[in-house]
Amino acid sequence: MTATSPYIINKKVQEGVLAFHKQTYSMINKQWNIREQMRQIDLAYIREQDQTKEHRQAQISNRLGDQTKLQDVTVPVVMPQVEAAVTYQTSVFLTGSPIFSIVASPQFEDEALQMDTVIDNQATRGGWVRELILAFRDGFKYNLMGLEVDWCRDVTAILETDLSFSPTQAKQKEVIWEGNSIKRMDMYNTYYDTTVKPTEIHTKGDFVGYTEIITRTQLKTFINRLPNIIIENVVSSFESGIVGGIGGTGGIESYYVPSINPTALANVDPRITTDWLAWAAIASQGSSIQYKNIYEKTVLYARIIPSDFGIKVPSSNTPQIWKFIIINHSVVIYAERQTNAHSWLPILIGQPLEDGLGYQTKSLASNASSLQDVSSGLMNSIIAGRRRAATDRVLYDPSRIYEHNINSSNPSAKIPVKPSAYGKDIGQSVYQFPYKDDQLQYTVPVMQMLKQFASDVSGQNPARQGQFVKGNKTKKEFSDVMDNSNGRDQTVSLLLEAQLFTPIKEIIKINILQYQGGVSLFNKDKQKIVNVDPIKLRKAILEFKLSDGLLPSDKLINADVFQVALQVFGSSPQIAAEYNIGPLFSYLMKTQGASLRPFEKSPTQVAYEQAVSKWQELVMQLAKQNIDPAKFPKQPIPQDYGYDPNQQIQPSTETGTQIVTQNKVATQPTNPPITGY
Repeated sequence: MTATSPYIINKKVQEGVLAFHKQTYSMINKQWNIREQMRQIDLAYIREQDQTKEHRQAQISNRLGDQTKLQDVTVPVVMPQVEAAVTYQTSVFLTGSPIFSIVASPQFEDEALQMDTVIDNQATRGGWVRELILAFRDGFKYNLMGLEVDWCRDVTAILETDLSFSPTQAKQKEVIWEGNSIKRMDMYNTYYDTTVKPTEIHTKGDFVGYTEIITRTQLKTFINRLPNIIIENVVSSFESGIVGGIGGTGGIESYYVPSINPTALANVDPRITTDWLAWAAIASQGSSIQYKNIYEKTVLYARIIPSDFGIKVPSSNTPQIWKFIIINHSVVIYAERQTNAHSWLPILIGQPLEDGLGYQTKSLASNASSLQDVSSGLMNSIIAGRRRAATDRVLYDPSRIYEHNINSSNPSAKIPVKPSAYGKDIGQSVYQFPYKDDQLQYTVPVMQMLKQFASDVSGQNPARQGQFVKGNKTKKEFSDVMDNSNGRDQTVSLLLEAQLFTPIKEIIKINILQYQGGVSLFNKDKQKIVNVDPIKLRKAILEFKLSDGLLPSDKLINADVFQVALQVFGSSPQIAAEYNIGPLFSYLMKTQGASLRPFEKSPTQVAYEQAVSKWQELVMQLAKQNIDPAKFPKQPIPQDYGYDPNQQIQPSTETGTQIVTQNKVATQPTNPPITGY
């Protein structure tokens, strides 16, 4: 969160910050080559580990149209396991609306709705679902996943009608948007305190940070929007880039781009960009700033004692969390003390598989990679046999047969013999090795067994990966088996909830309570405008509820039981007397994936329809008594009950009902008295 006033740090302090930054960046790389290990996992994930000459030559031949050359095949084991795990966790955590729901006691129902609306708006704007899915995939590939959860300010635009500007076009007006941001960390370029366990970095770690590549225009935009910058360092930050667009120093602190896919649509190094000197320097002759092409921006969160750096702030001998932004690892342009009430580093590191061994715990992909290698070796032995069958190896007498003739690429070419072979037995000039492929019948079952080993390691089965499995089970028996097959995934979900999502939700809640201002937002679920009152939010007692996907399968409503329940609810007056059947029916349908909330009647509509029903009964009784119709009571009209069938009406938690008409909100009593009978 942005401080209320800039912090002035002199050159000596900046030198200390830069030295600290270089130490923190190199710390993780001095212990092991983590980048190369992650690269090997990614190669296994996309099945690009095979760099052998035979495989590459076969690939080139296939691209040139020669389909007789057989490539090696990497059996897909790692990717299916990873994607199945990602899919399950996505269905658990990211299918709700909002992603993180709030629960509260009835007296704070309005505040809970406000919080839900704020979170849903921020999640939509920030693309939280995408960021979290990317983080899940990192977690199952590397057993490390990082997320930055921070309160951000951004410049956005709203459209206003200003006839003096244009009678036909809307006028654009810049406004400041504030809210929580969730950002997935690129684990290749994220560094952190390895003296503590990964899942404890945000609470106990001394530092965590990351590096990104930005262009000259991006840096200019970033600095213009950044509050409280170190103004005297702006020029030096622009001049600190590397000429030629190669960016970075080339050391372990530089931005790293792994080489993974040799057949990518575009193998583009993000450090390569347009040469500013080639097209802009001519027009900018005489400019006092020598811009460069590309820059590396590093964000460092550190738990420091300010007095150690010579920073003069209140409580300088007490550990504080600070945020530093450094350009090209040489210029500090931003220094800010983090005043968030949660007192955590805002980057959280998660481990889907945590067994107490910290960084030594193998990831799901690592556990499956060796089985993929062995399965691929067996598969390629089969392919080698096919190559052997297609291109027999022979011995020949070079004194009788020319080498270029016997090695001709034309399978139908005739092979002449040398004059020395005239009059002799041609069969003695060539000897063909006998070919026998008697291992195929044993190889394929072993491959299937290895794939089963991989499923045993991950706790998955073929049906969970979308594969059809033959069997003689009934539908109920198959459902029971599948319901009990997600125990391992449920354990991972509970672990992620404890180590990652609970802190994330706590940070989001505290940031909203601390920094959220008054605003009007549209709630998609309720389909109404919600006015957010930060004062009421701070007074309310609100808690997050766990996602429904975390509940074990045996606690969810069974389909057969669900059907019986619906029949009983509709036919039992006793149950109708004890429960509100309408809301109960909506809830049960929602547990099965169908939300009926948009179709629920508002209290005003219910009151009007009840009044009409009673009026009709009364009229029928009066008609039977031969009463003059002129003496019948007046028929109820919707306006008497605050109900307008042509407008969207939503119930309010206040004493009345909000009626939205031509963007104006009026309040009417919810249940006016029924008069006239």
